[in-house]
Amino acid sequence: MANLLQRAFQVLGEDVEAVKDRDPAATSTLEIMLTYPGLHALWMHRIANYLHRMGVPGVPRALSMLARLVTGIEIHQGATIGRGFFIDHGMGVVIGETTEIGDNVTLFQGVTLGGTGKEKGKRHPTIEDNVVIAAGASVLGAITVGKNARVGAGAVVIQDVPENCTVVGVPGRVTVCSGERISPIDLHHENLPDPVLDMFNVIERRLDRLEQRLSGQKDD
Repeated sequence: MANLLQRAFQVLGEDVEAVKDRDPAATSTLEIMLTYPGLHALWMHRIANYLHRMGVPGVPRALSMLARLVTGIEIHQGATIGRGFFIDHGMGVVIGETTEIGDNVTLFQGVTLGGTGKEKGKRHPTIEDNVVIAAGASVLGAITVGKNARVGAGAVVIQDVPENCTVVGVPGRVTVCSGERISPIDLHHENLPDPVLDMFNVIERRLDRLEQRLSGQKDD
């Protein structure tokens, strides 16, 4: 029992440190513990998940719904969440039953980790270590988002994302793969490539060259 309590307090301490490391607005440990809804939702989930794995009926679901009511964050009691997890702001975040989240993952408000149908078994995403998922993104189905990946704001991801890659758009498309581990965790999810803008820039350059060529023919 003593070892279990020691491990529980260690994990809770790591949750607080994750907020300190990734939120520049955090000023003190006490403020974080008292006023961060993402942290409250996570702690209530850790209790609900433990009771769920112990086979306790009813109570885990009730805790999940209470957390949703209090924080605006819905985490199914069956979801598996690793250490150093951070939900910034958090309102509207939904995490489905068979979701698996690794260590040091960051979610922003409005993120959905959901399913795509009524199939049984594994039907929600696996999010590996050090992933950042920006505001309003949806990751749907039994897919895997690889280590150190970034998902842009508003993206809808329905296919696997390789490690060290960035995905944007609807549907989500991989646009950058650095091939290098992101360390420390890169929270600059506003600095993402825009494949549509890049495409228009290419078209514009080609039109400029074509106009110059036609202009030269007319001069002749």
